[in-house]
Amino acid sequence: MAMDNEFLNDDLDDEKTIEFIKNYLPQELKEKFSDDDLYYFLDLIDEYYVSSGILDAEPDADGYVNVDLEAVANYIVSEARKDDMGEYDPEEILFVVQGEMEYADSLDNDKA
Repeated sequence: MAMDNEFLNDDLDDEKTIEFIKNYLPQELKEKFSDDDLYYFLDLIDEYYVSSGILDAEPDADGYVNVDLEAVANYIVSEARKDDMGEYDPEEILFVVQGEMEYADSLDNDKA
């Protein structure tokens, strides 16, 4: 039962993240990416964080870990190409990555 609740919480978190990203995107990109695209990108962002070692990195003196958002965007573009999901512009994907980061920051600010 606890595992079911964890999956439901993850799904709810993903939904909130997607809504935040959609609101964060510039007007010209709001219609370009479907919810399915955004869920796919979100999975790739998580995959990047796990595989890059960022989650294990030591925070700086201010408690922050430096994340190269352009590297994350380039990873998404590369993986999407490998997965035959389409060709994406890294500059457009960067907005999605920034939106996800802003959402995560907003959660941290709510806890403070």
